[in-house]
Amino acid sequence: MTHSTMITVHQTARPDGFPTAGHFAFVEAPVPSPAPGTALVENLLWSVDPYHREAMDGDVLWALGSPMEGRTLGRVLASRTPALSDGDLVLHRKGWRTHSLVAPDEVRAVPDFKGVPLTAHLSVLGGTGLSAYVGLTRIARLQPGEDLFVSAAAGGVGTAAGRFARLLGAGRLVGSAGSARKVAYLTQEAGFDAAFDYHDGPVAELLAKAAPEGLDAVLDGVGGDHLEAAIASLREHGRIAWVGAVAQYHALSAPPPAPRNLFDLVEKSIRLEGFLVSHHADAQQELYDFAVPHLRSGRLPLDVTVVSGFEHIVDAFLGMLRGENIGKMMVSRSS
Repeated sequence: MTHSTMITVHQTARPDGFPTAGHFAFVEAPVPSPAPGTALVENLLWSVDPYHREAMDGDVLWALGSPMEGRTLGRVLASRTPALSDGDLVLHRKGWRTHSLVAPDEVRAVPDFKGVPLTAHLSVLGGTGLSAYVGLTRIARLQPGEDLFVSAAAGGVGTAAGRFARLLGAGRLVGSAGSARKVAYLTQEAGFDAAFDYHDGPVAELLAKAAPEGLDAVLDGVGGDHLEAAIASLREHGRIAWVGAVAQYHALSAPPPAPRNLFDLVEKSIRLEGFLVSHHADAQQELYDFAVPHLRSGRLPLDVTVVSGFEHIVDAFLGMLRGENIGKMMVSRSS
């Protein structure tokens, strides 16, 4: 790749089950020139997320044979709009490519938070952190002293939720993860009181053992047996913020069965609410106000796994789906 070459990643086929590198292609083309009213951005950091797997199954975000969508941080190389200047750092969603042409309404300026690393803007300050923050504060409405369960707790949203919950004064904090290494990280590094590997037995039993007194709130990104276990362990008037369903993203035939205890929502007056973070963009400044002081003080460490080199973005994505990351998985441009 030269400075005059742009590389984009295209999806070439729909996966049946777990995707492979063969479902993607790297396509080279000349770096485009911006048209009036647009700017050329050189991308520096790319986010790979669980929702990308779901997006591979339809045409809403990723049409076959076209560049793929994703949260990205980049620097303006050449601008033909007064709204953007050369050198500006911006966030946008035209990712999975080395360069992007953007209009002013397609980007958001990266705030100049002194002492805050750029990786924070694609983790705790980005869509990942916003999902965790909205889930805890607006949907689950976590109160000081309340006990919380976070599924997939060693991933990007999960680690952010654990960190935020501690800062919000949560009581007992329990998480699930997919390996002993991740369980150890949650309890030794990320502030969880208890965690379990969901491969070790029925999730409902593992959660009941980790939270024997019950739970007040849940942030669930898995669904299936995790959601059923959460319902079983919640006390009366418990709340579930449902942000994803990783358990069904790779289903080869039918998704996992719905929780068998749904009527417990009625019997225990539990509130279950799903949400899309894109519907809560108005919470972005609130997240900044909450998180940035803690980032600067060191009370909010970053849980990130950074893969170097855009040429490894597909590997990073597949690795994230296999659970190889701890915290938010992202890709940085090679130096």
